[in-house]
Parts: sequence; structure tokens; C-alpha cells
Amino acid sequence: MPAISLSVVIITFNEEANIGRCLDALQDIADEVLVVDSFSTDRTVEICRKHGVRVIQHAFEGYVEQKNYATAQACHDHVLQLDADEVLTEELRHSIRAAAASWQHAGYTLARLTNYCGTWVRHGGWYPDRKLRLYDRRLGQWEGLLLHERFEVCAGQRIGALAGDALHYSYHSVEQHVSQLNRFTSIAAAELALRGRSQVTLFHLLLKPVWKFVHGYFFRLGFLDGFAGLCIATISAWGVFLKFAKLRTKPTAASATV
Repeated sequence: MPAISLSVVIITFNEEANIGRCLDALQDIADEVLVVDSFSTDRTVEICRKHGVRVIQHAFEGYVEQKNYATAQACHDHVLQLDADEVLTEELRHSIRAAAASWQHAGYTLARLTNYCGTWVRHGGWYPDRKLRLYDRRLGQWEGLLLHERFEVCAGQRIGALAGDALHYSYHSVEQHVSQLNRFTSIAAAELALRGRSQVTLFHLLLKPVWKFVHGYFFRLGFLDGFAGLCIATISAWGVFLKFAKLRTKPTAASATV
């Protein structure tokens, strides 16, 4: 297969703490780097322009809508979509260059290794956390409702896997994790309502959170990640409770702001 031209696409909002590190790791990877920014109020756009990347500002309408919009603005059909808090390792950079030199699939997944409050988390269901991020935009699109967006390739298309990790700098503090959890559980509850879910029982409010903790901390070996693993399992269980508790209050999609 011939070599392809590659666009890296990143959506941002107030990512001045992360975007520079992300862009630094993109040298010799892409023919274009495009940042679609949701009118950041910090130095995100300034940092992007200092790195010489193309910047478009576009109002945020939802994760799926924003990523489909950003993908459509790329100059090339082959796209690597990244989040601002992700950094390519050298092994992953090599894998991406190899895929671009001899493209064979509709898309490729990559593994994410998450840094939680300074600890690299390899258990509890957080690793390898493979995501389809390198794709031919003509052979799929971003799908989902309000949360957990994903790129879906057309039926019958093949997906490959890239070697190497994307380093995901997720949460710098427990406070940040809890704050984001509160926002995301509101969105998740609204999404359940849109899917027609309405009944909430003690099973959802009590047993499902307990199982979430037990499954992540013990069955998925979260305890091997020490304090970080305990925080993740506990807050994740609390998130399950919050999602169903908020669903019981009949959330609407309009109330799920990001």
C-alpha cells in the first residue's frame, strides 16, 4: 500500500497545562496538526500558535459533534485524533509512522497508559484502555450520545492495533477527579434518560456501586496500584451511585452541560 498523508486533530478547551506537551511529541508524525478550540479563556490558543499548528475556533456542541466537525476540517483523509492531555511515546510514534507508510486497515487502536496523581496506573481496568484513534475518515465517523464517544468504522472494515502507549495525564488531584466525576455523571444520567432508562432501584443504587468497587479493586487488581488504585476504585463506585441517583431526579439533555 502507498504511504498516506496524515492529519493530527485535537479538540481543546482551556488546556494550557497540557497542550504544549502533547504538541511537542508530534514532530515528524504528521503532515498537518489541527487544533479545534472551543473558545478557551486561557493560553491554549497562544501556545498552539507558537507551535505553528493550524487553529480553528468552534463552539462546543458535544463530544461527538465536536470530533466529527474537527475530523471534517482536516486537510487529509487519514486522521490521528488525540486529546490535549495525551502524549505519544516513541514506540507509538514509530508504530504510527509505520502505519502511515503502509496503510492496511480502516483504522487502528492505540493503548493509553494513565497517570493518576503522579502514579502510572496499570490495573483496575484502566490499562491498556485501547481506543480507535487513527482512522480513514471516509470509512467511519464518531458516534455516541452525550458521553463515551467512539469512532465507528463501516461494517465489514478491518481494524488494526498499534504498538506503544499514549501517555494520558488525566487527574492531577483527587479534587479534580471528583469535580469531573460530578460533571460526567450528570451527562451519563442524561444519556440514560435519552435511551429510555427511567427505573432506578436499590440494585442500581447499592449493589452496582459495590460491584464496581469489588470488580475494579480486587478482580482487576486495582490494589496493585496502591493509593491511586484505592482512589480510583472508590471514586468510580461513587460515580455509579451518582449516575443512578441523578437519573432518578429525571435529568434532561439540556441540563447536562460540559
